Amino acid sequence: MQSTTIRRAVAQDADRLTHLIQASGAYRGTYASIISGYRVTSDYITRHQVFVAVDAAEQLQGFYALTLEPPELDLAFVADAVQGGGVGRLLIEHMLGQARAAGLSEVRVVSHPPAEAFYRRLGAVRVGTLAPSPPKVSWARPELRFAID
Repeated sequence: MQSTTIRRAVAQDADRLTHLIQASGAYRGTYASIISGYRVTSDYITRHQVFVAVDAAEQLQGFYALTLEPPELDLAFVADAVQGGGVGRLLIEHMLGQARAAGLSEVRVVSHPPAEAFYRRLGAVRVGTLAPSPPKVSWARPELRFAID
């Protein structure tokens, strides 16, 4: 993996984060409806713990958003071009560190179904299933929890 840095997102990152979501190959076909029209706003970045992974040239590799109340991994995306290279693991490990620093005991994840195995490999435990909520979400979603030690 080339040099990757994780830094706090700033308001000016909003359009790049939105573009990363909209370009995600994981949300084509069946899952496209959940991101249709979704935008990351500068206000969202200001209100939540949003961190980006960038390379030495400041190219966006991925990001996550942690909400503290209630504690939840709200968003997590890795650019298609760098998936499988450790960026996702780096982001989740960083998120767990931020959760620990905030004094959280656990973090909830409502997972994109194809991403469940990824979260489980990193230590999340499945605790349930969320029913579909049409029209945007017509499929069941795994609910997982990361315990913060």
